[in-house]
Amino acid sequence: MKQSRKVLKFTAILLLWLIIWFVISSILNKEILVPSPISTLNALAKLCLDKQFYFSVLYSLLRIIAGYLLGVVFGFLSGILSNKFSIFKAVTTPVLQLIKSVPVASFIILALVWFKSDILPIFISFLMVMPMVWSSVETGLTNIDKKYIELAQVYKLGAAKTFFQIKLPFILPNLIATSLTALGFAWKSGIAAEVICRPDNSLGNMLQESKIYIETPNVFALTFVVAILSLSLELFIKRILRRYTNDIT
Repeated sequence: MKQSRKVLKFTAILLLWLIIWFVISSILNKEILVPSPISTLNALAKLCLDKQFYFSVLYSLLRIIAGYLLGVVFGFLSGILSNKFSIFKAVTTPVLQLIKSVPVASFIILALVWFKSDILPIFISFLMVMPMVWSSVETGLTNIDKKYIELAQVYKLGAAKTFFQIKLPFILPNLIATSLTALGFAWKSGIAAEVICRPDNSLGNMLQESKIYIETPNVFALTFVVAILSLSLELFIKRILRRYTNDIT
């Protein structure tokens, strides 16, 4: 019963926004500004018949997932090292603050000098994810109640057992939440990097081409695809994280 109510509620909200979209499009009556839902659907149907579109989706996904996973791994390890070694924290804190404060567009422009267009989205996604995971892990480890660590010492647990049996379960909930938030940032920044550097076989390149040729229905259709892929990827990662959480608890 609850599930059917949720479906009905979602459908009603979706229909409401479609009506609003249709009304705005009708009032403006200019496809170049706001195409109608029907025009966007037609553009999406044409994309689905194009083999190049599927290659673009695949390669964009691979690039951004690679950057995301690298960011999670390096952020996790860096957070542990930063908590463990004060010298590591002192040396890396200015770099971490710099990454957090500089706009992503600035990094994309700078990275265009350093990397090939195929590598740039991976690097940008990595750069957005790593500081978030790093801060989450470091803060979580710092806030662990010292009594738990003392208890581990009393029972003479090794460093590995202390980490996996005490520290990891403590920081895991916040780490999962941060990782899911970081996924959204990785996806948006990765697509933005593709739009600017325009690698072959990428959604960003297709968006840029549609904008150059003023194919607004295509821009709307591709934006819809990007949003759906982002939501699907988030749901997929959530399932993996839940399964992993259940395995260690």
